[in-house]
Amino acid sequence: MKEHLKPIQLEDIAIYKIPSGMQYSPNGETLAFQVSRADVEKNCYHTDVYLAKDGKAEQVTYTLDASVVMWDDDETLILRRSSQDPKPGVTELFKLPVKGGEARPWMDLPFGLRTLKKAGDAYIAVGMIDAKDPDAYLDSEDERKKKFEAKKEEADYQVVDEVPYWFNGAGFTNGRRSALFLVKEEKGKAVCKRLTQPYFSVASMVVEEGKVYYTGNVNRQTSKMFDKVYVYDLASKKTETLYRKEDHSIGGLFFMNGKLYGQASDMKTYGLNQTADIVRIEKDKLTKVYVPEVSLYSSVIGDTAEGGGGDKADGKSYLTLATIEAHNAVFELTEAADGTLAKKTLWEQEGMACSITASESKIAMIYQDWNHVAEVFEMNRDGSDFHRVTCLNDEALKDRYIAKPNRLDYESEGYKLRGWVLLPDGFSEKKTYPAVLDVHGGPRCAYGETFFHEMQLWAARGYVVFFTNIKGSDGRGDAFADIRGDYGGCDFKNLMDFTDAVLKAYPNIDQKRVCETGGSYGGFMTNWIIGHTDRFCAAASQRSISNWISFGFIADIGEYFAPDQCGAKGMYGEANTEQLWAHSPLKYADQVKTPTLFIHSDEDYRCPLPEGMQMMQAIASRGVETRMCIFHGENHELSRSGKPKHRMRRLQEITNWFDAHTKA
Repeated sequence: MKEHLKPIQLEDIAIYKIPSGMQYSPNGETLAFQVSRADVEKNCYHTDVYLAKDGKAEQVTYTLDASVVMWDDDETLILRRSSQDPKPGVTELFKLPVKGGEARPWMDLPFGLRTLKKAGDAYIAVGMIDAKDPDAYLDSEDERKKKFEAKKEEADYQVVDEVPYWFNGAGFTNGRRSALFLVKEEKGKAVCKRLTQPYFSVASMVVEEGKVYYTGNVNRQTSKMFDKVYVYDLASKKTETLYRKEDHSIGGLFFMNGKLYGQASDMKTYGLNQTADIVRIEKDKLTKVYVPEVSLYSSVIGDTAEGGGGDKADGKSYLTLATIEAHNAVFELTEAADGTLAKKTLWEQEGMACSITASESKIAMIYQDWNHVAEVFEMNRDGSDFHRVTCLNDEALKDRYIAKPNRLDYESEGYKLRGWVLLPDGFSEKKTYPAVLDVHGGPRCAYGETFFHEMQLWAARGYVVFFTNIKGSDGRGDAFADIRGDYGGCDFKNLMDFTDAVLKAYPNIDQKRVCETGGSYGGFMTNWIIGHTDRFCAAASQRSISNWISFGFIADIGEYFAPDQCGAKGMYGEANTEQLWAHSPLKYADQVKTPTLFIHSDEDYRCPLPEGMQMMQAIASRGVETRMCIFHGENHELSRSGKPKHRMRRLQEITNWFDAHTKA
């Protein structure tokens, strides 16, 4: 008798435990990381710290909501308190003895902390400041409280005088800058000194042999796309400009055999999304030493994992994640005799690698495949003996039916492409089924054979779910990912050809009950699809773009992303306006017949709320059935890291919409 498996439920999204923030101790014996878990009742998340040693993981914090900052030494871990009621303008740091005992308060940093690294007997921090009050970190506690109360009095007003004045996930950022600080501990208190100018923004930072190397630029009124490179000598207390030209975006600094390297892009060939080259950085000189064929990070996406930490340097080699087709690999780069960097693939596997870190003998990875939610894995430094360390989500998925991705290859517009189909439990060719086409964001992201809660939910509810990587997706290099000036062209045709291929391969899908959805770029594509075909019975447009002209003037990345992606030379002038408008779904709203749900967040500054509102109002005024659900206090990351109740409501809205329009 066939074992009865329980279906994936909508509420399951709140019981998954998600690891992140991995760091090895200096001696490489202990791996620290944090795990977030939802609190549905309070509609928030809690974060616990775990330690793993000899392949076994153990939770070490229970009452302190905290995340990993860094290792102070082999026996001491520095944590940051994650408080629902934090001290204004302060980062609370704790020290946790890994051999036992409670985390104890260490010191408060008088700024919002981004990064902390050890530098001899001191620390180097990147923290947030107000450029108009850059020395607020020197304020006494009373002065800090007075300024906080004064800001509360001004809470009904927002003044902006620069662009971008907001940033997705960070709110209004007008006047805020990321500054470099020297931090010393004196009797349990932090003594800080700001090392950068008030309007300077730090992009990347590394500490090596008594010196701090960092990239960034001075940004006044508008942000600069390119970075300079600087070095601060801790002994002489002097700063030198190492690379003064403004012709590359430079980040990802690391050292190998005493030489400084980084990732740099001039954006001349493939625009903003051009893959950065690995360069050796010398005085006013960048030398290309490795030109990647694929992206050196993970762009495979899911809704049950957190990214970040895609590389690690140990002074002798450089490890980095890479995206190949629809999965990830770990590359090791080492210096070759001719001065370039030689690549070796240490690990490669279907699924999604979210982040990595490494010690001298091990590599740790957060990874998930098609039938598991993210877990911590380890392997040997050469990529062998890949094994799981945690079992955070086994209970959540126990005895559940998880639909396996069935690969479907097809051809479209001269490209050989790949997609997948999820089938409901007990799928029978004798029955007919509704279906959902799901389009990824980016566009430079990639679907893979990895667990996706929303898709598994729809499969559990009897839908055939299908998804694909079209022209514009990542994993096949810059030329394939480049759709500048062709949004709604080849990509749209690829999706329609894929839909045809799925319907041919699974003829018992009811063609009158096929739905479509997507978010971000997928939201743009949803808006485009409903204006160019009525083959779908219902659509759900999420965090979308409808009008590239308005997007360009309100989104946090709009002024440079909109013209770049639309193939325009800028935001002004009739020729540019025509180009932007030609790629705007709103232009074709008079052709829409498809019932469409719009999902948007009012703090989404990447694809701002008016983008969804324009499209919704345009089709509503023409009598097309529509509905809009606006989530207050959420941003562009609603589906991945929004509050638990909001994530469930979002998924309920979409599922209800599809159910209502696919009734047999």
